[in-house]
Amino acid sequence: MHDSQQILSTCPYCGVGCGVMIRKDENRYDIQGDVSHPANRGRICPKGSMLIDTLNLDGRLLHPQINNEQVSWDRALDKVANGFRQTLDNHGPDSVAFYVSGQLLTEDYYVANKLMKGFIGGANIDTNSRLCMASSVVGHKRAFGKDTVPGCYDDLELAELVVLVGSNLAWCHPVLYQRLLSSKNNNPNKKIIVIDPRRTQTAEIADLFLPIKPGTDTILFNGLLSFLQQNNGIDRTFTDTHTENFAAAMEAASMSAVDIESVANLCDLEADQVRYFYSHFLKTGRAVTVYSQGVNQSTSGSDKVNSIINVHLATGKIGKFGCGPFSITGQPNAMGGREVGGLANQLAAHMDFAEDDIDRVRRFWDSPAIATRAGLTAVDMFEQLAKGKIKAIWIMATNPAVSMPDANRVRSALERCELVVVSDCVESTDTNHYANILLPALAWGEKEGTVTNSERCISRQRTFMPAPGEAKADWWIIAEVAKRLGFQENFTYNKSADIFREHARLSGFENAGTRDFDISGLAELFDQEYEQLSPTYWPKPSATKEGTRRLFADGQFFTPSGKAQFVAVYPEPPAEKISKNFPLILNTGRVRDQWHTMTRTGKSARLATHVSEPVADINPSDVETFSLSDGCLAKIENARGSMVVRVSSNDSVAIGQVFVPMHWSGQFASDGGVGGLVSPQVDPYSKQPELKFTPVSIRQIDYSWYGFMLIREPATAITTDYWTRSAGDGFWCYELAGHEQPESWDKWAREIVGDTGSWVEFRDDSRGLYRCAVLVGERLQACIFIAKTPELPSKTWLSGLFNNDSISDAARLNLLSGLPGPGEQEAGKVVCACFSVRRNVLLEAIHAQQLTTTSLIGKSLKAGTNCGSCIPELNKIIKESDARLKLSAGV
Repeated sequence: MHDSQQILSTCPYCGVGCGVMIRKDENRYDIQGDVSHPANRGRICPKGSMLIDTLNLDGRLLHPQINNEQVSWDRALDKVANGFRQTLDNHGPDSVAFYVSGQLLTEDYYVANKLMKGFIGGANIDTNSRLCMASSVVGHKRAFGKDTVPGCYDDLELAELVVLVGSNLAWCHPVLYQRLLSSKNNNPNKKIIVIDPRRTQTAEIADLFLPIKPGTDTILFNGLLSFLQQNNGIDRTFTDTHTENFAAAMEAASMSAVDIESVANLCDLEADQVRYFYSHFLKTGRAVTVYSQGVNQSTSGSDKVNSIINVHLATGKIGKFGCGPFSITGQPNAMGGREVGGLANQLAAHMDFAEDDIDRVRRFWDSPAIATRAGLTAVDMFEQLAKGKIKAIWIMATNPAVSMPDANRVRSALERCELVVVSDCVESTDTNHYANILLPALAWGEKEGTVTNSERCISRQRTFMPAPGEAKADWWIIAEVAKRLGFQENFTYNKSADIFREHARLSGFENAGTRDFDISGLAELFDQEYEQLSPTYWPKPSATKEGTRRLFADGQFFTPSGKAQFVAVYPEPPAEKISKNFPLILNTGRVRDQWHTMTRTGKSARLATHVSEPVADINPSDVETFSLSDGCLAKIENARGSMVVRVSSNDSVAIGQVFVPMHWSGQFASDGGVGGLVSPQVDPYSKQPELKFTPVSIRQIDYSWYGFMLIREPATAITTDYWTRSAGDGFWCYELAGHEQPESWDKWAREIVGDTGSWVEFRDDSRGLYRCAVLVGERLQACIFIAKTPELPSKTWLSGLFNNDSISDAARLNLLSGLPGPGEQEAGKVVCACFSVRRNVLLEAIHAQQLTTTSLIGKSLKAGTNCGSCIPELNKIIKESDARLKLSAGV
């Protein structure tokens, strides 16, 4: 599969699971898409293509620490084991917990789950994937008997109708978006329908966009089920032969969705829009419904999933080419975690806490004290931590102090916990601040093992860099603690291949086709075969036959009767209601070029150019209603917490709603974390929190001064009321604002930058202006611009000066204006991150070369030709340019 110069691995970001090819040229790495990988076929998104920017050791945790003191591995591991042993002896297995992550490899996950459930004897191990796809797990199990994804990515291309529900595919899964777009371009009859409260970038390619009222998905799909029955759209042969409980589901649907008009009214849609959707689903033979966090992250998430599955069962559109419900996961190994039992309500290998399963796993593991009931799920886990019921917690590869709902309470819980252990590859995170013990883990490129993507494809992550400092594999760390707890004989792994073989054997142990997850065909792999393992789909019970890409073609399911189960869905509104005090619905999610809490992507200057600070998208009507202004700083708040964001007025968000990205933490912003506001209410079945519906208020904050700073090294003395930082090419960018001005701006600036180099300064106290530029030798070291209002020069030209080894005389003259000289033009904001194509360059090329389509732009500038996630923005720029031309021509 690879040699010393070329290595095939898997991207560590989203659940698409793209293959990547790493080439090493002397001391430089080059990362490209792997053309042989079935998930991406050579395509790669901006985050994947810029992994090279994140491989440095800046900010890495390289040595074990106890209370911020560097210690040896033996001392750290002894401290962890002794702390857990003392807690277990005094309070029992329910007093300890592991909170793990979809960033772990399957082998890491397996060892963590085995230690907790098979040897500690409790089940308090849950994963941040609980926040991502737990509702899909419940929906699958209720309908199919097991947590089975029916189809594969090819079905998106083969389908004649693709319905996207709560999924911004263009930004969150760009490679799948590109595959879908390409298939639509090749098939003019293909229809795409996007259902989302927000008009996301994905909606730009839709034949129909349904701006659904938040929380009404079940009504819409119940209405579709009723419509299918009323119009002879039910596949009676399939439902009679291969399903059960159809009548109950039909009755529930009929009660909540009487007709198209009532559905449209309840969902805030036009009747003609609903009719278009229903009629196309009825008449289209091959239909796929893709859904993601907009469905899952809800107090009705499980029912939303089953309302989608119901319409596919009713029409027999499952188990066939181009058909089926399709859950797209958010993390690279959320599926692998589900396979090993990383959720608190699973045991292992898609087995639950049924008596037979408990006995089976106990015998396989030779467990001295196996868990016999489900443990605490994520929100409940941290609630019990807050109450003092959990005394010791081990957090692995995740940042719950930022990403959990009601994050301020999570922080308080961590503060009070007797023992907090964190394994991570990053030294400074909001969560690590509360750790008693820090354990340095290997990062992507240093560790090896397997991950499973959203289509059940197992792929290898491979090592291509040496382990830095004293960092170790997560599985090794867990196994060493297990040995110190007295379980030496059960955790004698020497390499990840040993763990994978055991995991594969368990999947086939006493299976005989009764469980969907079976990779026993890989259980006897030699080390070299494991090393060379190519992408493999499961189930794979045979060593000689390929894995199965599409399930349920035979109409057989994993329920006791062998038949799929319809679920009667009775719509419920979101748990919390808007009010006079909190009149807006807060929706959270991802932006195109960032990932989770930015511990990796925050290093990349090229990724930071897209969205560089916490921002709130809000409808222009609400901007006026709440006395805001576009670009102002505003406080969003509710009873749980508050945050400060930059307002972006745009009509992609409906009136009464506000969208805020999830990514910013205390490492990148003074008050940019949205988790402190988010509701901790959970789905009663999946225990997944409602991250898409939180009532809030918003108000503009008027500071006495505003500014920005560009500086080569990260600043350590920022104490302003508002600040954010983002990576630049050779510098760091800080956005600043404060309620009180310092007594002396030049003294304040020197405290931050350091009193070194040659300073050029301008100050006008009457206008509240201060500007300075610092040169060390011939290079620009820093510049600071301060004003009474947010109107400040663009940073684009100044940013480019940090790439130069020296500053020209002409540039020196313009430094304090912040503007390029005559004949120069600012390139503008980056639009295409893959090829660093900027807005003003695009506008000039569109005008000069008459680039009227994204295809022509791609041929001229390459923009949009890689992952395609910038194509919606390119279309908007084309329209904007066309409008300008018509205006200048007087049309």
